Amino acid sequence: MSGEVLAALAIAMGLAAILYSAVGHGGASAYLAIVALAGIAPDIMRPVALTLNLVVSAIALATYARAGHFDWRLFVSVALPAMPLAYLGGQIDLPAEIYRPLVGAVLLVAAAQFAWKPHTAAPAAPRTPVLAGAGAGLGLLAGLTGTGGGIFLSPLLLATGWAAARTTAAVSAGFIFVNSAAGLAGNLGAVGALPQGVGWLALAVALGGVIGSRLGARIVGRTVLMRLLAAVLFIAGLKLILT
Repeated sequence: MSGEVLAALAIAMGLAAILYSAVGHGGASAYLAIVALAGIAPDIMRPVALTLNLVVSAIALATYARAGHFDWRLFVSVALPAMPLAYLGGQIDLPAEIYRPLVGAVLLVAAAQFAWKPHTAAPAAPRTPVLAGAGAGLGLLAGLTGTGGGIFLSPLLLATGWAAARTTAAVSAGFIFVNSAAGLAGNLGAVGALPQGVGWLALAVALGGVIGSRLGARIVGRTVLMRLLAAVLFIAGLKLILT
């Protein structure tokens, strides 16, 4: 990878990290699109995206938790059953001709909902078994797609009224972190090693994660946060459909 390509990747991924971390996401779907455009081999795209996801989601989680938005019960209920299935999904090479466009369409519908009619009901999380079932299914999706699963968890929590906007961002960041770790563990065995230059990319997304998570946790209002989430879902959905 040449220095010019690495610099361009770092800038693009840093900007993506600002947008995604503002809503508690790691940005894996954006990183996957960026490395694909750069012509990086498909077999190492997922571990690169998951590695950067770990960096950004950890920063977002710490920032939102310090601001008092983290819900431990909600997080544990969805994250614990998700981790083993994310690991399993990371080991599966699933044909995506039908799956990816279908999931992309769901994300576009969610993006439209949050862009034009943000959910305003008071949050009320369901019983733990319901959360555990949802977490297990989303964990499998996370591992299969090479993402942390936040692009699926956030619209679920908000559309059902299970959590408020900033709590959703905080819990999604934690969910993304543990699933990215599990998915990376399941995927790295097939790859062996990450490409040179990943450290510079991690530094770029870390900077973007610090900026974006502080904006989302402390500065921007709820309506702006929902619009940012809509933008993230739109980008992720479009990427899934067009890939």
